[in-house]
Amino acid sequence: MELDNTYNHKNTHMSWTYKTHKIGDITQFPENTFGFVYIVTHKPTGKSYIGKKVLFHNKKKRLGKKELAALTGIVGRRPTYKLEVKESDWKKYYGSQKDIKQLLLEGKKDEFERIILKMCPNKKSMTYFEIKYQMIYQVLEKPDEFFNDNILGKFFTKDLIDIEFEDFVSDKI
Repeated sequence: MELDNTYNHKNTHMSWTYKTHKIGDITQFPENTFGFVYIVTHKPTGKSYIGKKVLFHNKKKRLGKKELAALTGIVGRRPTYKLEVKESDWKKYYGSQKDIKQLLLEGKKDEFERIILKMCPNKKSMTYFEIKYQMIYQVLEKPDEFFNDNILGKFFTKDLIDIEFEDFVSDKI
């Protein structure tokens, strides 16, 4: 895959960076990309957020009268809707975390840097790599450096407050 590094969007804060390339258009992703894992950094505080984002959504759309009338030959229950694939809001997405949303409401989009860490071909690999990067960066153990306060809605920063973290691997080397 050849990434075009000359993409120039009018609003540069709207683009993402992957390695050294600016990505601001869906056609710049490899063909089999389902979504990506990202890190968003608030430059003034240095605080980051690691998350995942899909590129497309399946949307149910009700069938109109003409479309329903065209389904006369179907035996059994006729469908009442069709699935439409729509591009997600990935271009203007910064994360779902409440503090990030508040900063965006205050008009501070320009204070963020958005980097794609990994492009993924399916939902399962996207979830795996999101968790992998969250663990590598120790997002729950470093609440002063990361906005993330949970992983998978299962592991929370508040549950780790009284635990002292040690690097057991380096002790054995």
